[in-house]
Amino acid sequence: MPTPTLTERIKARALTIGFDLVGVSPVEAPTHSQAFADWIQQGYQGEMAYLARTADQRLRPGLHLGWARSAVAVGLNYNTLHTRSGAEEGIRGWISGYAWGDDYHDVMRGMLDRLGTAVNEEAGREVQARAFVDAGPVTDREIAARAGIGWYGKNTNLLAFGMGSYFFLGELFLGLPLDGDRPLPNNCGQCRLCLDACPTNAFVGPYVLDARRCISYLTIEQKGIIPRDLRSSMGAHILGCDICQDVCPYNTKCRPTKESAFQPRPGLHAPELIPLLDLTEGQFKAKFRGSPILRAKRRGFLRNVCVALGNSRRPEAVPALARTLREDPDALVRAHAAWALGRIGGDGAAAALREAHAREADATVQAEILVVLRA
Repeated sequence: MPTPTLTERIKARALTIGFDLVGVSPVEAPTHSQAFADWIQQGYQGEMAYLARTADQRLRPGLHLGWARSAVAVGLNYNTLHTRSGAEEGIRGWISGYAWGDDYHDVMRGMLDRLGTAVNEEAGREVQARAFVDAGPVTDREIAARAGIGWYGKNTNLLAFGMGSYFFLGELFLGLPLDGDRPLPNNCGQCRLCLDACPTNAFVGPYVLDARRCISYLTIEQKGIIPRDLRSSMGAHILGCDICQDVCPYNTKCRPTKESAFQPRPGLHAPELIPLLDLTEGQFKAKFRGSPILRAKRRGFLRNVCVALGNSRRPEAVPALARTLREDPDALVRAHAAWALGRIGGDGAAAALREAHAREADATVQAEILVVLRA
């Protein structure tokens, strides 16, 4: 039996550490540079200004990673096999499956640090390295696809056999030449289930997402008012969205994650919505400590909760929304509580809106109230 190469030994160590997928890519300009530049030019990134600001670095990795020769791309399965069943009972919301457990940035970064140590051991010397987990000016999916981890799905997620798209990506850039892997062919064929399932019509076409209409973007990256014409299409989503993944045939029979950190924390799978409105800033930070939900911040998260309650059209949510409109310290939350009351309707909602109109000092909240009262 031939002696394993350094590349093979490093990949084996990655799997031993716990990664589910691993491949190697040379460090070079992305194949889809023009597509990315065109996407930015169209403004599809919305408020994610950092994508345009760091475009040159993403498209020309030599600008900040000139020392790197190879990138070890890794994937970590987060699929807990929990489904949307239960979200229909009571007044419940939906949190994307990736955010049910601990923050994947922390989990994967620790694993990549261990992989860096393993690389030094296998190479017999200290190798310059830098790890990235969904952060920094690198093209994660491009690197992973080039490393043969998966292929681009039409919903812009990366797909892998046996794991679908429910996995996180990370990279370990190395100042070490390694043997690159071969990319996989595209296996989506004529299927367009993901494109047709999007409730906000966020896909301009196959492989092109207008983030400004994506529910994941709206519930996390959108920092201010959610456009009125999109709110009713957001359904019960309060952080992220899995719809275009749930309908993908490659996600129907996938093995579960081995990582216990990604199992749902209590109350995060289809959570009850009304109690979330009572979270103070301190309670929000304590409840979601070490969770990716913190990224949305209290004001964004409770804004999303209000929208989901409005979309529930459940009269029993009116008292809580009326209290939020009257007492919440954040105008962004109050504004969406007003919209939610209008969407539910009824005498109680109308009375709460009229009372708020008489005393509300914030112009944005007043505008939301007036739209509802004049409807």
